[in-house]
Amino acid sequence: MKIAIVHDDLVRKGGAEQVALSFHHAYPSAPIYTLSYDAANTYPEFKSCDIRTSWFGKFIKKEKNMKRFFYPLGVMAMQRLDLTDYDVILQSTTHCAKYIKAGANALVITYCHNPFRLVWSPDSYEKVRESGKLKRSILNKVLATLKSIDIEAADRTDWFITNAREVVSRIEKAYHPNNPIVVINPPVRIENFYVSNSVSDYFLVVSRFESYKKVDLVIETFNQMPNKKLLIVGKGSREKELKEIANSNITFLSGLDARNLAKLYANCKAFIFPQLEDYGITPLEANASGRPVIAYNKGGVLDTMIPYTDNSMKSTAIFFEHQTVESLKEAILLFEQLEFDPTFISAHAHGFDENHFIEKIRAFVSEKYTGSTGEPSLKEAKKVEKVGV
Repeated sequence: MKIAIVHDDLVRKGGAEQVALSFHHAYPSAPIYTLSYDAANTYPEFKSCDIRTSWFGKFIKKEKNMKRFFYPLGVMAMQRLDLTDYDVILQSTTHCAKYIKAGANALVITYCHNPFRLVWSPDSYEKVRESGKLKRSILNKVLATLKSIDIEAADRTDWFITNAREVVSRIEKAYHPNNPIVVINPPVRIENFYVSNSVSDYFLVVSRFESYKKVDLVIETFNQMPNKKLLIVGKGSREKELKEIANSNITFLSGLDARNLAKLYANCKAFIFPQLEDYGITPLEANASGRPVIAYNKGGVLDTMIPYTDNSMKSTAIFFEHQTVESLKEAILLFEQLEFDPTFISAHAHGFDENHFIEKIRAFVSEKYTGSTGEPSLKEAKKVEKVGV
């Protein structure tokens, strides 16, 4: 079985990139094809991988420029990546990994983190919502073209996997797959985290600085709670704006290595997760450190957290109902009245360890490729279909 891994782009650190790394750990000899690779800004473990970028990636490596020139240059570059020599193509994607050339008999498995958000949910982007009539008219034409490309590329997928139940209906609505969508929760690298014997006096946020991440909500809340400390780790397009609105009890950090980030997790009072995410790995990283989470009560945390109801010692999180200062503040004040069990929280996170993820991915690929269920393999079925038997 000759297998290739494809990921949209490797220019940042995030949950999708962790999935791509886990694919590499599952199939260490498989090359990783991607639009662009910026070794300085993604996980350092990729340096030991066989990374093969498109021609676009040879010239454009920074995330900002990659987004600026994605259409049409990035799309065209990804469409020219030729993987027709592979038996199995394992894709990690929200957008362009699907656009590569695959052989007619190849087994194509797509781990879809979410349908291409710009195409299928354009109004979730502030710049799209606020664009004027002329700009929106041009943008709509571009998005219509991208949607057509996205649908055609997705149609080559034999099996979709996704990260949480939250995403299944979106994939069904966008791509209408022929086979059932399988949920395999993304991994947490448990070995990177530890439970501390002492806890400090700060709350923690680890996030990219984009509008939908709702970091501004946390800042506004802590601005009204000046006696409480907040540490925010991350960077992104709204960094300057967020720093300008933060009071002196709020500290920003970035560029931390894995050891220092683990220390911040281990010593925080609680981790705050204010956004609606399809899955969300950072709450589980906090749990792996024995720390409870204060999370918005929607999205992937419903799959991964044990919310407090009446026994905090058997809980991993407190949920707040509305993305408002009042609702988050109420959850923080409730948290400070309760006691949580770090050992219980850490044990819960171990159920999402990377080793479990790798086992599930290998089993899924093997079953679909070899037909281990007793049915003809998909690869053989494609050959029969091709010759018209």
